Amino acid sequence: MNAMIALSFGMAAVLLLAACVRADRVRGWRQSLNPSAPDVPDAFFVVGRVIFLVMAGVMVFEGFNLLRVSADSGWSDDELTSAVRQATGDLDGWMYRDDGLTTDSVYFDDYASLLEDKVIQYGGGGAPRSGVGADPADANTDTDAYFTVRANGADVALCTHLVRTRRAKDDYTPPGITGGEGTVTERAYQLAVTSREGEC
Repeated sequence: MNAMIALSFGMAAVLLLAACVRADRVRGWRQSLNPSAPDVPDAFFVVGRVIFLVMAGVMVFEGFNLLRVSADSGWSDDELTSAVRQATGDLDGWMYRDDGLTTDSVYFDDYASLLEDKVIQYGGGGAPRSGVGADPADANTDTDAYFTVRANGADVALCTHLVRTRRAKDDYTPPGITGGEGTVTERAYQLAVTSREGEC
């Protein structure tokens, strides 16, 4: 992408230089290469300059368009930092229940995917809707986990710490099929989440 941007602006500069070449200099070059060639009318140079200027304008437009696309396809350091802080605030104190059959949540696949989705959610209008990764630490457990959050285009990395605690008082046992007491209890958990700049 950077090469395309540089090429666009480089070609625009060359075309502008070509449009600025004086007519008598072009005539002199042409005369030295082909002395018997007929003279070129002034209108030819006027049309040529207009064409070069239009082409240069097109290349400048394309260069800025590529810059915009490049900016939209990557995260900035400020966007990622703000999104992680907002995701941390949203998840801190968040309670969820499992399906009563396993210790996994029915609402998200794992902590990494939950954190990635929340960061993307709080990325704002200028940030992409993808490109976020939460790399788990090797020593993570189900109840205590660290994740290094990175995003495409951003140089900064942030460390997010999640601690899960059991909340038995918030367990829920849905009614059975016949309307009586159910046999499956959805276990409740709560997250405590903090984040800081730097890798975990």
